[in-house]
Amino acid sequence: MAIIKTGLVQMSCSDNPSENMNKAISRIREAAAGGAQIICLQELFRSLYFCDTEDYKHFNLAEPVPGPSTDLLSALAAELKVVIIASLFEKRAEGLYHNTVAVLDADGTYLGRYRKMHIPDDPAYYEKFYFTPGDLGYKVFSTRYGKLGVLICWDQWYPEAARITSLMGAEILFYPTAIGWATSQDQATNTEQYNAWQTIQRSHAVANGIPVVSVNRVGFEQNGAMQFWGGSFVANPMGSVIFQASHDQEEVAIIEIDTAQSGFYRTHWPFLRDRRIDSYQPITKRFLDEN
Repeated sequence: MAIIKTGLVQMSCSDNPSENMNKAISRIREAAAGGAQIICLQELFRSLYFCDTEDYKHFNLAEPVPGPSTDLLSALAAELKVVIIASLFEKRAEGLYHNTVAVLDADGTYLGRYRKMHIPDDPAYYEKFYFTPGDLGYKVFSTRYGKLGVLICWDQWYPEAARITSLMGAEILFYPTAIGWATSQDQATNTEQYNAWQTIQRSHAVANGIPVVSVNRVGFEQNGAMQFWGGSFVANPMGSVIFQASHDQEEVAIIEIDTAQSGFYRTHWPFLRDRRIDSYQPITKRFLDEN
């Protein structure tokens, strides 16, 4: 399909997983009623963003994947005939957890999962305490409505991840996300950070000639210390922003994405043609120390 109607669900969360799941289901229904074919939820939508502290009790939020949430969303996907991209806290085994996205096809089929590869460890984002780095590699999912590449939040900053997923045949890159501003920051810093976040993802669209969809959460968390900045957006294959959500409101947006544009842009801006793959061996090194 050339034209794909893509639904973005940008929402705030509470400390009640059932409440968050019910809200997500309601928003998915709203997007489907508006004609969305592929619907993407934000990162870890079932809970508050709990990685602001290192607290063992938060492991109780984890679940198997596939498991209860994918069962529920699979039934919903089949009912509404939509593809659902759902970010979950995966319990793989005792003491082994991942930040994982499950993809459910429009007939309810569980197509598989992607485990977040790049795990941050910053103030208020202590993800290394909770998540083992992904070991499934990069993934592309063939759905009823197109081939989707899915990466997660911190993966956004790495052009290698976007490139590999694109080379695997992804027609659209999706980034479920949870990122925000410390409320103690000044507005200039906030603006700089958001612009950097959006710019790096738009560059992935340009470099690879495919649309990028980024879905972030919104609202105040961490006792008011963190404002998740929303700003979910869609960029076309030349990096032009064709939709951007607000920074402070819950939103359900349905955006038409023309995947046929990729052929046009890749022909006129042939970055893939001109890649010098024979010269890229150094990229596998951590750092190139001087001799």
